[in-house]
Amino acid sequence: MGISISSAKGNPDDRISGCRLFVEKAIEDLCNERPERIPERLWESMTYSLTAGGKRVRPVLCILAGETCGASREDLIPMALACEMVHTASLIHDDLPAMDNDSMRRGKPTNHVVFGEPLALLAGDSLFLWAFEYARKRLLAGNAFPHLSILEALGVLLDASGPAGICGGQVLDTDPASTGPESEHPWTVARSKTAVLISASVQAGAILGGAGPREREAFAGFGDHLGTAFQIIDDIIDVTGEAARIGKTPGKDRIQGKITFVSVFGLEEARRMSRKETSMAIDFLSIIERDVADLERFPRILEERDN
Repeated sequence: MGISISSAKGNPDDRISGCRLFVEKAIEDLCNERPERIPERLWESMTYSLTAGGKRVRPVLCILAGETCGASREDLIPMALACEMVHTASLIHDDLPAMDNDSMRRGKPTNHVVFGEPLALLAGDSLFLWAFEYARKRLLAGNAFPHLSILEALGVLLDASGPAGICGGQVLDTDPASTGPESEHPWTVARSKTAVLISASVQAGAILGGAGPREREAFAGFGDHLGTAFQIIDDIIDVTGEAARIGKTPGKDRIQGKITFVSVFGLEEARRMSRKETSMAIDFLSIIERDVADLERFPRILEERDN
């Protein structure tokens, strides 16, 4: 099944599919023009992972949230691409031998397998940092959003990228000394490693679109529960998926002895939890008095995926 999202014209699925294609084209355009001060081999390593495919969940959500609030996807794309750069950087680092030591990602050899560990490490660092400079320059040049909104949106993404966000989440996921109580640990990892960046992507788009304080809280809640559901489903797929479908090595969590939703609560309870988190995400959208049809459909698409 994958994450096929084609449907009848005018359907939210169709609009989401169009948004994803828009993001893919923007990534392709970006990667075809190397900034002259970036060394060629470093650029090859950065763009290898950035163009490796994937569901593009974070940039699509950034755009959908911004469009819900009245912004255009053309104006939102620098912020959306920054979200994807941060995510890609985290995957490069996550796959390193010192972390999860994985040789496959999105059906292709991981970055360090192709370019070596030093270059992969630097490519991840570069994407983390360049994401913010890229978005800052282009959002200011576009002159579509107030400078304060740009600063706030970048701040949300920056906070989600640091020690209180995905870096801290990676510590909780890989450092045995940082493991909490077994029944709480999967929730803590999911919210700090996965949900925090998904929520930040949603919030960044909404902020640029001009969402008010109450709406921002609703967008944040939507992203938090959606991201938690996403991680639960990832844990399930690690157990039930096939390498050819999921594009990475299945069963890694069990082999590495990780504490996951499946290992703690079992497969069926994890499935129930993912459905509940998806429902809670959709509930937050009811607070937003705008057309949220696209965002309402998105959690169901992720719930139905098998990779």
